[in-house]
Amino acid sequence: MPIRVIAGKAKGRRLKPVPGETTRPIMDRVKENLFNILGSLVQDTRWLDLFAGTGSVGIEALSRGAEWCLFLDTSRAAIQTIHENLRLTGLEESAEVRREDAFTFLSNDPTEEDGFEVIYIAPPQYKGLWRKALEAIDKRPDWLLPDGIAIVQIDPKEMEEVPLKHLRLYDQRRYGNTMLCFYERPG
Repeated sequence: MPIRVIAGKAKGRRLKPVPGETTRPIMDRVKENLFNILGSLVQDTRWLDLFAGTGSVGIEALSRGAEWCLFLDTSRAAIQTIHENLRLTGLEESAEVRREDAFTFLSNDPTEEDGFEVIYIAPPQYKGLWRKALEAIDKRPDWLLPDGIAIVQIDPKEMEEVPLKHLRLYDQRRYGNTMLCFYERPG
């Protein structure tokens, strides 16, 4: 199934998939609903796309006016694909791509300039990695700016309550076998 940019300055551009079966790109319908929910909140924001895969979500955010996005993935093929997709969309100047483990990254203490308004978490399924990522952000909440949000993309079967001190689940939406869970860091 083709992956495309839905709206904004790169609207209609087709993105390359990561070769092989290791990634599960977000379906266009789910991505469109996600960005309809976020609406104008995307404008001028800094994003962290964890387990970035094709880079589809971060690229969509940049296309819709996000200021900057950091893409993290450990797969060499994913990193190469993200670079290609940024070139295809002309959005590479607003992005940084790192081949780095999400948990290693999140275990660092963020500096004042390091915070993000949006952190998107879409890890490999059924391994509890989404929960581990949320807990890592909760442990160092300054990765998420006050009033920032963390969005988790999981299979609904994976959903469980996660005890958190600094983040609060405020919304969840189900689209077939994909669930989006929205956590906020109240300001």
